[in-house]
Amino acid sequence: MQDGSRKAIIAAFFANLGISVAKFVGFLLTGSAGLLAEAGHSVADTGNQGLLMFGSKRGRRPADSAHPFGYGPERYFWSFIVALVLFSMGGLFALYEGISKVQHPHEVESATIAFVILGVAILLESYSLRTAVKEANHVRNGRTWWNFIRTAKAPELPVVLLEDVGAETGLVFALFGLTMAEVTGNPRWDAVGSIAIGVLLVGIAIILAIEMKGLLIGEAASDEDLVAVKVALSTTPRVLGIIHLRTMHLGPDQLLVAAKLEFDHSLTVAQLAQAIDDAEQQLRAAVPIALTVYIEPDIRRLSQE
Repeated sequence: MQDGSRKAIIAAFFANLGISVAKFVGFLLTGSAGLLAEAGHSVADTGNQGLLMFGSKRGRRPADSAHPFGYGPERYFWSFIVALVLFSMGGLFALYEGISKVQHPHEVESATIAFVILGVAILLESYSLRTAVKEANHVRNGRTWWNFIRTAKAPELPVVLLEDVGAETGLVFALFGLTMAEVTGNPRWDAVGSIAIGVLLVGIAIILAIEMKGLLIGEAASDEDLVAVKVALSTTPRVLGIIHLRTMHLGPDQLLVAAKLEFDHSLTVAQLAQAIDDAEQQLRAAVPIALTVYIEPDIRRLSQE
């Protein structure tokens, strides 16, 4: 895991830990459904940061006979589990609590305490989100935020970003519901805020699950890396052209490249072996994460055009 990802996860972990404690205390003092929904959300987020750190550690294990390509995909697996936790512990819990309070409204007690806690939570979440945005900007390379989330091969920063955006938006929903409950005297507004939080978290969890599923199944190299691979191979001395090329991420920092190349037909066996080595060396220099490379020499045929 890159240092930026680790910094963002640690910031999110401690922010969410403090927020979850404050929200639970606030719920016990006020009985606010929005605060309880947000407390469940923060507990889920705190656990999620722990899962991301755990997955990163597991993913760094070296390859062995049982897993000859290494354990990099564990980072994708645990990020997928984060999506499931966010869906169940965060989204479904908030929906259940909100619907229950709509059916059985409960007056919010000590609303001032609830407002103070929500304000503190917004400040802490803003710090966590600011850290995630700052670290993501180092690797975003001019991509839009949505494009960055869709195309990033390292899962941690997109997960933290979506969680933090969801947390900030959820706090606004809770604040709105609590405010409307106080202004109108109708406690069902507080429950409506909880339901809105639940819908938001379920939506974010679904987006995360879809993105992590793609990485788990196996995604090709990014457009930039794919261009670099093609240029490196096609410009290697004694390579006449690329016949067939496939790439797949075995982890965020490990790329598998399988290529069928046409070499100069006049090469001897020894010269061909050296030309293959040169192609691998030039490829790894251009794309350092191309750690697993298979190159097969062949002759271009009409059916391969």
